[in-house]
Amino acid sequence: MPVAVITGASAGLGRALAGALVRREWTVLGTARGEEALRAAAEELGFTAVPGDVTDAGHRAHLKEVVGDRLDLLVNNASTLGLSPLPPLLDYPLDELETVFRTNVFAPLALTRLLLPALAAQNGTLIDISSDAAVEPYEGWGAYGSAKAALDHATAVLGVENPRLAVYAVDPGDLRTAMHQLAFPGEDISDRPLPETAVPAFLRLLDERPPSGRHRAADLLAAVRS
Repeated sequence: MPVAVITGASAGLGRALAGALVRREWTVLGTARGEEALRAAAEELGFTAVPGDVTDAGHRAHLKEVVGDRLDLLVNNASTLGLSPLPPLLDYPLDELETVFRTNVFAPLALTRLLLPALAAQNGTLIDISSDAAVEPYEGWGAYGSAKAALDHATAVLGVENPRLAVYAVDPGDLRTAMHQLAFPGEDISDRPLPETAVPAFLRLLDERPPSGRHRAADLLAAVRS
């Protein structure tokens, strides 16, 4: 039975991916900061909850112990938007900016480093969740977007340096999640699709295993429908 680690598994896209993999009879280890929400999701969907903050080195070490010697998939999904409402980049408090980069760049890289031996043993798959803000200069999105751009480039380098792995940065598109709501405080985002709608794009990557690179879920979904 293949094994996956999904960060940010208590809600949104991480939760949706965890549920889809469980239905495919994967062993899923899900982690997130909110223990109550994570354990509720794990009980409902059937995955193993490993609560904790991926920015914490002790929690990352614990995850490595739980994983052991085998890992087929790592999804670095946990991230933070940063401040809400979104301030201009030059007005961003530096301590908050550091938090955004620590969560969105350093934590996934540190976790990948720890779990790489187990992932490499299976010629596994690494997926880092990106954003269109990584490539488009949206006003107010400087902190989040620049962190995701850094993660994109780091992911590309990991793909080159680890040719036996399938390494993807994936932009899931605008989804109806709590974090997306924070970006638009007080606005109605009910027109955004639910996270579950993006899941087939990720399953296609796992099934077809194209060369490492950056993908948009919308493009993968269009190919599924055609």
